[in-house]
Amino acid sequence: MDSGQAAAIPNLSDADIRERLTPAAVDGVVRLAEIWRLTSAEVCALLGDVSERTWFRMKKGEWSGALSHDTLTRVSALIGIFKGLRLLFSEPLSDEWVRLPNKGPLYGGRRPLDAMIEGGIPKMLEVRQHIDALRGGL
Repeated sequence: MDSGQAAAIPNLSDADIRERLTPAAVDGVVRLAEIWRLTSAEVCALLGDVSERTWFRMKKGEWSGALSHDTLTRVSALIGIFKGLRLLFSEPLSDEWVRLPNKGPLYGGRRPLDAMIEGGIPKMLEVRQHIDALRGGL
């Protein structure tokens, strides 16, 4: 990675950067939840430290907080998975893939969605790498 690429990675430990990135991240997750038809419980589990009450406020545009470093990392992984699936598969498969049982070694017959909820950030990053590898990105 050259220094130009490294500079483009935001420092999520900086509160001002997290505050600046939060509105776009929330908008992205709201749209993703609709497209993937996620329940509130699924979204909150994927986001890690977001309560259902906060999630409902986010969806209504009534939440003005800043997402944590952890939550922004999760959002980034999920959006990357979404984009990779859209490049890899046509709709509706690209949008249903996370909800379909998968016999691949990462999932063991479970839905990728459940694997990511159970495995948190490490599993989300593995899923993202898997999608990138499938489309020849790695």
